[in-house]
Amino acid sequence: MPRRTIRIAMNGVTGRMGHRQHLVRSILALREEGGIDLGGGEKLWPQPVLVGRREHALRALAHEYGLDPEAVSTDLDAVLADDSIDIYFDAQVTSARQEALKKAIAAGKHIYAEKPTAGTLDGALELAQAASRAGIKHGVVQDKLFLPGLRKLARLAGSGFFGRVLSVRGEFGYWVFEGDWQSAQRPSWNYRSEDGGGIVSDMFPHWEYVLHNLFGRVTSVQAHATTHIPRRWDEQGEPYEATADDAAYGIFTLEGGAVAQINSSWAVRVHRDELVEFQVDGTEGSAVAGLRGCRYQHRAGTPKPVWNPDLPVTERFREQWQEVPDNDGDADTNGFKAQWELFLRHVADREAAEPYPWDLLAGARGVQLAELALKSSAEGRRCEVPELAL
Repeated sequence: MPRRTIRIAMNGVTGRMGHRQHLVRSILALREEGGIDLGGGEKLWPQPVLVGRREHALRALAHEYGLDPEAVSTDLDAVLADDSIDIYFDAQVTSARQEALKKAIAAGKHIYAEKPTAGTLDGALELAQAASRAGIKHGVVQDKLFLPGLRKLARLAGSGFFGRVLSVRGEFGYWVFEGDWQSAQRPSWNYRSEDGGGIVSDMFPHWEYVLHNLFGRVTSVQAHATTHIPRRWDEQGEPYEATADDAAYGIFTLEGGAVAQINSSWAVRVHRDELVEFQVDGTEGSAVAGLRGCRYQHRAGTPKPVWNPDLPVTERFREQWQEVPDNDGDADTNGFKAQWELFLRHVADREAAEPYPWDLLAGARGVQLAELALKSSAEGRRCEVPELAL
């Protein structure tokens, strides 16, 4: 079967997400499957070129996964000048992303990037506008949309199951150890605002695209961001002051009138089935979705609880819900890999007239929501969220 190679400069693969999700569980997983079937007897073969600051770490990754030992570089400018590179992917720390993306766009590379795409809305819009002028294809990681639980929730929403959606309630987070007596499971830069850290800038772009794609555009935000744990210990065991928010509590109004409330925290102990859960209540039914599972309860099957604090609860409320089945390979889906495949198909389709739906403008909406949420928190008021356009 003929094979078409597509070369991807992957910057930031020595980091946690870049390594595990993007390199191993996405690009290398697609290679293990023999590439992407484009139809007509043709396969698309993704060829990663590892880019970063530490050559020894890049070469170690190449050796570990049997990649070309010469396809590594610490010179981003040289990689972008290479005409054989088709796509530039960025999973660096947030503070380094915008400048690298600008260079890649100027070099005429197609762009795929982690979010947030920039530290400010102005910066994110500048990237979207530059990519549009350059005529390149561009996408932003919006992995939650492709997770099994959210795909099931989207099917319910798309079928009209909920009727009129009234509210969305989300709970996200877990306890990230401070780093003194147990090592932290997130990098220390996440807790320094000067390095682009903070749970608002990290998670609110996720909430924007989840709400936007499933239930409607966010039209206003009211948020309270705080730093619950002010002192942490870094990767060298040295104490530092946490200057970034590690928890945020947001209320969002959506186009159409629904209200969403999402709590995000790296200082909460988990008492739920999954690390993130969304409950959607509508006039005709409700559902609770996590990363993988989704349970629903229709209007006709809704029980009739009666408030009586003087008697013990006898109803088993969780047992009154049904599971959405694993159809169409839901259970086997990795959200990052699923979106990578869609984007690579989009780039490979030279006749594609439609823009990629999760592009740099969509990424800018996430930056906008995070920026306005921080403004709302600082000023103690609700902020309107204007609709963005290039």
